[in-house]
Amino acid sequence: MQRGRAGFYAYAIYERLEGWPELRIDQTRLALKLRQDKFQFMAISDDRQRFMPTAEDREGDHSQTLAYHEAVLLTNPSNPEFKGEVDDKYQYSSDVKDIKVHGWISTDDALGLWMITPSTEFRSAGPFKQELTSHVGPTALTVFLSSHYVGKDVGLTFADGEAWKKVFGPVFVYLNSDVPSSNASFSLWENAKEQMYEEVKSWPYNFTQSEDFPNSHERGSVAGQLLIRDSYINESLVSASYAYVGLAARGYAGSWQTECKGYQFWTQADKQGYFYVKDVRPGNYSLYATVPGFIGDFKYEYDITIEAASEVSLANLTFEPPRNGPTLWEIGTPDRSAAEFNIPDPYPSLVNRLFTGNYANRFRQYGLWERYGDYYPDRDLIYTVGTDNYGDDWFYAHVTRNRNGTYEAATWQIVFQLENVWNTGNYTLQLALASANYAELQVRFNNRNDAPHFSTGLIGKDNAIARHGIHGLYWLFSVDVPSYRLQQGYNTIYLTQSRNWGPFAGLMYDYIRLEGPPPN
Repeated sequence: MQRGRAGFYAYAIYERLEGWPELRIDQTRLALKLRQDKFQFMAISDDRQRFMPTAEDREGDHSQTLAYHEAVLLTNPSNPEFKGEVDDKYQYSSDVKDIKVHGWISTDDALGLWMITPSTEFRSAGPFKQELTSHVGPTALTVFLSSHYVGKDVGLTFADGEAWKKVFGPVFVYLNSDVPSSNASFSLWENAKEQMYEEVKSWPYNFTQSEDFPNSHERGSVAGQLLIRDSYINESLVSASYAYVGLAARGYAGSWQTECKGYQFWTQADKQGYFYVKDVRPGNYSLYATVPGFIGDFKYEYDITIEAASEVSLANLTFEPPRNGPTLWEIGTPDRSAAEFNIPDPYPSLVNRLFTGNYANRFRQYGLWERYGDYYPDRDLIYTVGTDNYGDDWFYAHVTRNRNGTYEAATWQIVFQLENVWNTGNYTLQLALASANYAELQVRFNNRNDAPHFSTGLIGKDNAIARHGIHGLYWLFSVDVPSYRLQQGYNTIYLTQSRNWGPFAGLMYDYIRLEGPPPN
């Protein structure tokens, strides 16, 4: 605690000494349980705020459990206004990059309690990793590590004898108050955001007494500019506008998605691709980036060494996104998310009213995966390039169809025309996936009865479909397509998600592109 600060700071140091036995940790967090007779209004973001049911409303004859125990239909809640709504803690998850402040308000007392996270350096798996925030309890969380929306690929696994240490936090538990009024919730939330900005400015804190937490003068920085080379878009280099650039443990391109033993430091570049990663702990890192509008992951070829007070200035960096030829057609937007596709309305009897009319959060409604069978009761999705629009005609998730309690694998079709088929080289099908959960994607060209021309094999355990995530782990597959598999005129690509063990076996697409052979 600090004089003049309305709250307290909390952090944890986890340490394993050399010689300790093997161990795995899948989840660790700071959790606060509040008085439910006081704190009934929850605020996650500007567009996710509401009065919440109680823990008892989720139990016994007050509710009906849905497809999994976290999701319930409120049938007899203490507040009749909640009757007929779905409550599920996963509806209130957020990307790590967006989890800065959230918490609860006691409206009668005009009192707020907030979890403020000024830095993501101790979080795992990069800026797009999703974590729980606040939910019914009333519960307020700071999740240091979890496998949510990723699966067992993220977790602390220690070999026999492996030594390790990591500082989680500090985070600030902030309390504020106001004069009770109809506007108190708004003013408390706005004040909490202002306090969050103050905490961010103060990071890294210089008041900690631990030698394991470097102060500001003991840290370094990296600056540079990231450019894109894609001659099929522009003969000149173009700026990597608004790229996410970060330092994380040394690895391969994209390895930051599952890395959790070390620290990660991320920033977003400006429109010209200039970036500045500051307040980096001393150590050896790889520099990574992902660029909205382009598939793939960037990794700088050299390691970055950060020392106390060092300022590393890099020459212009060039990212060449995966590409083998000119674009013939594309479906979606390469942004590691399926949010641009057709997200259906929920069943009227299974809504969370917070998200009714909330376009940006419409994917958080419960049961959307089951709507696939309503949209396509007798046949699977067929998408015609040049005629259909992916925002209306491409379902957000490639899931199984529930036919009378039996889950059936679904085969989607992409129909397109080629004026000519060039025999000068292979075509390429770029398949970027935003999520996969115990799924296998098989690809066939022009004959759905052939053996698969390509298969991902069994991939993914992120469970993002069930947990109302519009993305999980990112996958990219570049499929070579020999010209003899294509024909002049109409062609059909068959995409089969072959695993049908249940409703949540499936995947979400980020972006699909067919490329022609490279010109001679």
